[in-house]
Amino acid sequence: QVQLVESGGGLVQAGGSLRLSCVASGITFNHLDMAWYRQAPGNQREWVADISRGSSPYYVDSVKGRFTASRDNAKNTVYLQMNSLKPEDTAVYSCKGNYLGRDYWGQGTQVTVSS
Repeated sequence: QVQLVESGGGLVQAGGSLRLSCVASGITFNHLDMAWYRQAPGNQREWVADISRGSSPYYVDSVKGRFTASRDNAKNTVYLQMNSLKPEDTAVYSCKGNYLGRDYWGQGTQVTVSS
């Protein structure tokens, strides 16, 4: 059974940083195309970053230059380093893995940025 577990969320002041982690199990990690999403209260889920196999990460415009996504295949983990956080970054952040057209989701981790 494939499982994705996020961690690293929390409460931070505007301008601060957090690093999110997403650990995968139950599947050969380097088979997965990975991505980060977020959902703020009352909003639809928004794609944030893509960390596909064999390609460089790419980002939604609103986080470019502030967020960095990476993956460590040896640790079955993807990361989202978030710097210069803004109140509008407040959301539940989730990772998604895709293998052969099937999506797998983690439970999400809350990020709250205070002004």
